[in-house]
Amino acid sequence: MALKVRKNPATPPVDIDRRRRGKGAVVAEECPLNRSIALLGGAWAPHVIYFLSARSRRFGELRIDIPNVSARVLSQRLRELEARGVIARTLTPTTPPSAEYTLTDLGRELIPIVQAIADVGRRLATRPVAQRRGRGGVRTGAPLAG
Repeated sequence: MALKVRKNPATPPVDIDRRRRGKGAVVAEECPLNRSIALLGGAWAPHVIYFLSARSRRFGELRIDIPNVSARVLSQRLRELEARGVIARTLTPTTPPSAEYTLTDLGRELIPIVQAIADVGRRLATRPVAQRRGRGGVRTGAPLAG
């Protein structure tokens, strides 16, 4: 027997036309949640925003700030964030030429979001490992993904 579909008490964003639900990609692009998450999408993008929140940084400085990111991925992420209008790239007339990256107004709007995510991560680090039931009802330690 099929379960009854319950009404969701969460109010959808006011600018979403629920009648167009079957249009797939069109609705996804119009969803304010999807638009916001797209700015933070991609590996290391929240890290870049976090480390640019205090001041402008050069590429090499960001590599030091985010030691696990490869130069290729960082370069790609910086280009994507620049194309989305989250960061601005300024060339400095030095020898050799270098570029500084800084957050735009849109990028600064994302700082509280990234900070909130980091705060939850800190709380999760101090939380005991959750116990869950594995196959056969045996309790197993379930480490948090990360």
